[in-house]
Amino acid sequence: MKRLLVFVLCLFVAHTLIGQVKYKLPPKEVVDILDAAPTPFVLVSPDRNAMLLVDYKPHPSIAFISQPFLRIGGLRINPELGSRQRLTQFTSITVKGFDKNNTVKISAPGNSDIGMPSWSNDGKKIAFTRDVESGVELWTADPKSGKANAITNIRVNDILGSSFDWLADGRLVVQTQPMGRGQAPAAPKVPDGPIVDETYGKVSRMATFQDLLKNPHEENLFEHYATSQIALVNTKDGSSSLIGKPGMYASVSVSPDEKYLLVTKLRRPFSYRVPYFYFTRSVEVWDLKGSLVKTVADFPVSDEIPQQGVITGPRNVQWQPLHGAKLIWVEALDGGDPTKKVPQRENVMTLSAPFKGQPQEVTKIQHRFSGFDWTAQKDRIFYTESDRDRRWRTTYFVDLSNPTVLKKLFDLSANDSYKDPGRPMYEVKPSGERIMIQDGDWVYLTGRGSTDQGDRPFLDKFNLQTLQSERLFRSGENSVEQFSSFVKDSRSKIVTRYESKSEPPNYFVVDLQSNTRAAITEFKDPAPQLTGMKKELVKYKRADGVDLSGTLYLPPNYKQGTKLPCLVWAYPLEFSDAGTAGQVRGSPNSFTFLRGASPLFFVTQGYAVLMDATMPVIGDPETMNNTYVEQVVSSAKAAIDKLDEMGVIDRNRVGVSGHSYGAFMTANLLAHSDLFTAGLARSGAYNRTLTPFGFQSERRTFWEATETYMKMSPFTYAHKINEPLLMIHGEADNNSGTFPIQSQRLFEAIKGNGGTARLVILPFESHGYTARESNLHVIAEMLEWADKYVKNRVQVGTK
Repeated sequence: MKRLLVFVLCLFVAHTLIGQVKYKLPPKEVVDILDAAPTPFVLVSPDRNAMLLVDYKPHPSIAFISQPFLRIGGLRINPELGSRQRLTQFTSITVKGFDKNNTVKISAPGNSDIGMPSWSNDGKKIAFTRDVESGVELWTADPKSGKANAITNIRVNDILGSSFDWLADGRLVVQTQPMGRGQAPAAPKVPDGPIVDETYGKVSRMATFQDLLKNPHEENLFEHYATSQIALVNTKDGSSSLIGKPGMYASVSVSPDEKYLLVTKLRRPFSYRVPYFYFTRSVEVWDLKGSLVKTVADFPVSDEIPQQGVITGPRNVQWQPLHGAKLIWVEALDGGDPTKKVPQRENVMTLSAPFKGQPQEVTKIQHRFSGFDWTAQKDRIFYTESDRDRRWRTTYFVDLSNPTVLKKLFDLSANDSYKDPGRPMYEVKPSGERIMIQDGDWVYLTGRGSTDQGDRPFLDKFNLQTLQSERLFRSGENSVEQFSSFVKDSRSKIVTRYESKSEPPNYFVVDLQSNTRAAITEFKDPAPQLTGMKKELVKYKRADGVDLSGTLYLPPNYKQGTKLPCLVWAYPLEFSDAGTAGQVRGSPNSFTFLRGASPLFFVTQGYAVLMDATMPVIGDPETMNNTYVEQVVSSAKAAIDKLDEMGVIDRNRVGVSGHSYGAFMTANLLAHSDLFTAGLARSGAYNRTLTPFGFQSERRTFWEATETYMKMSPFTYAHKINEPLLMIHGEADNNSGTFPIQSQRLFEAIKGNGGTARLVILPFESHGYTARESNLHVIAEMLEWADKYVKNRVQVGTK
């Protein structure tokens, strides 16, 4: 009896939740690297004469991110500030000139959190926000002197999006907190009744969104915090005038002639099924007094959008540049349903001031619209369409005044990185219009320049009449150098961001004629202890002949022939053909800068890391997931075989890891193979029945492809996961489909089948992890798990 009692107690202890533990620290060298200052964000001025360097804390403290926040309407709101929840702390702003390399520090108050700054249209001022106890202040600064001033009579409201927009004369249109708003509605002590939902036979296949409204009290809270007052603010004297009445404004944009506003306004009824951007809403044109001029669109709650489809009615409504006040938008001709067979899917419509007549049809688009690009010539635009069936994208050049003549510019697979022509380079005019940089018939395109040896970013000059391109700049073979901007109006001097394996990113002025360069910044290596880390592109083939690749990292002191424990990090992607699936993306020549819970920290502890190992899932977009398991297992085997052949790893000590869909892959590889000794899965989804209306690129519902959903769910095969699995998940994960219950239920399933697993829930963290304490803890957990079950392998079972 005594022995039985001891056995029961041991069994109880082995299967009992450990409970809350204190945050762990990884080895000191890891802490030092993570704490190193990051490269600042860079914002080039509209006149292309200077840049803003914005310093920030990539990993604020857990105390910062654990400030109380509301999760309502698909948003996260800080009720104390009356703002969006902050996850990044911007700390200072510096202005760096291109020519004389002048440096000016903006005199923002110390010990305060500021927002990302914005240049005025003429580059003569900047504006930014500052969080204080009473709310969010608005500040402006002179980039030449560095002097900054607060506009003290307003508080900014950024709940529903961007909070301010520059006018040509230096004034700002700002969304502010209404005066006298009062306290937030108090929660009822006793509910008025149950929450009820009904359906009436309509098909409604929406994604599994998070942070949704749940009850009438949350509806009242949402309306309280989302309501703003639009104001016109004079940045010279700080005075302001109100535009219209308070309301829930999801977006506000000013017409090029600055006589009208385009406003998206939310109203009740709300929804408990979809986020705020699908709530009842209208798209309206106002004059600058706030009077309604035209209702362009009026939508009910949009919770019946076809799967992978779009809403019906006007969408992507925007001002057309180089017109005083002309709207342009698209409307679906197929009911928004991508499965319907129709000759054209979209209609392009326009409507001009004074907005009295009916909208005019400009042209029809064969496939789904995916974006406009605006040239510097009036009415001459690019539009891009996407063919869902072929996963193909085509860009046309059209004159909207004569839309019957189309010129096809680019026509390629959406997955073809090698043939990607790049994106047009834009400039902001003093009027605020954002149009392409253009010289006659020439525009400028920049892209990543993917090749079979890695990315070589480029700048091209492209002729709209002949469709011929001329290469102006291309990164060298042993570095990664990206075009950032022209210098002023010159086309012979450019600003680039240069980095190499051993040199951290810095900015240079490059003279294309003399091939000389001058440094603008001098950012130092934040982690010189990693300078000697070995890094190379590794290419290999899957059993079916598909080309695969990854970037192999080895410790600085690695000796040839030493077989190391290894971590494979991957994220599966879907492709229609093997050719594009096998393309190399990324570069082995980029600078390695470790941030967050990067798997590359394993290199500091004597591991080999195969980073971004390609795990393509190839086939007909309708059915490719039928062989998902077979394809990822085959890809994983090919990676291990290659590294084993190179003699750099011990194939009996290899772990696999990934985040989100990569975590899903990790669990599947443990369930369906014996290739790995352990797995480390972060923020994953493991039961596809909980995402029944599609996931990633899966187009079928659970009821249309039940066998595939079940086969792809590691939860279904939890009894076969007999390699140790570490699962980490943010307690407040806001990603569609990756509810924390996904990790909790897989953990329980593994436990119930006698497997080995550990579940770590990170307080206050979302789909990605922000706090310094959280990231250090995640690294510590991953290293401890891998050291036990990979490096110093502990055998726990075989299939």
